[in-house]
Amino acid sequence: MRDVLVLCYHAVSERWPSELAVSAGLLDEQITALERRGYRAATFTQAVTDPPWRRTLAITFDDAYRSTLDLAAPVLARHGAPGTVYAPTDWVGREEPMSWPGIEEWSDGPHRDELLCLTWDGLGELAEQGWEVGSHTRSHPRLPQVDDAALERELRDSRELITAQLGSCDSIAYPYGDSDERVVRATAAAGYRAAGTLTGLPHVAQPLSWPRVGVYPDNRPLFFKLKTSATLRSLVVGAQRVRARV
Repeated sequence: MRDVLVLCYHAVSERWPSELAVSAGLLDEQITALERRGYRAATFTQAVTDPPWRRTLAITFDDAYRSTLDLAAPVLARHGAPGTVYAPTDWVGREEPMSWPGIEEWSDGPHRDELLCLTWDGLGELAEQGWEVGSHTRSHPRLPQVDDAALERELRDSRELITAQLGSCDSIAYPYGDSDERVVRATAAAGYRAAGTLTGLPHVAQPLSWPRVGVYPDNRPLFFKLKTSATLRSLVVGAQRVRARV
């Protein structure tokens, strides 16, 4: 049996008091703890389609904040671990803070620069370091709430742009971890091989609907160990399979 653990981070910061931002020190501690438990890192698509080790870890970062390159990448490099970053392509390279429900409160104030998205050069630098660069759609909507035409644009246009800029785009992280059967079908039709959602949502683990464990700054060692335990994750997935049949 293979154990595939996928973590979902967002930003890395020493000063941004957001639930989306962990410190570089905490990120390092968490990767170290998982290495001691026998996990080895791979990119997201490799981890969920062809895991190379008995305990495979994928470390993903949503939203493509510039701190992913500046602060997260050096930590992962020290561990020899590739990461996966998910970019909302309408925001790549813009010199204004990203804004959508959930982060808009930070877009005007002393922490506004934390919301700047990476440039294409920055994403390319991560790719050169062995990272996977995937889509986070174009504009970060809740995909189950958009109509079919908008859903196709969000999925296809972002994938095609990343492919044109960087050579490939195999996976997507659904904004807010939010998907349903229609979204999964459209994701497959758009050509993705893998897609990440979040644990706790009613779905069965499969490459185009893979549960990721969200990590936040208050996830101290014991809680982090519990939420990343194979036993707990198998119970969650088992419960999801039961709900899927009823």
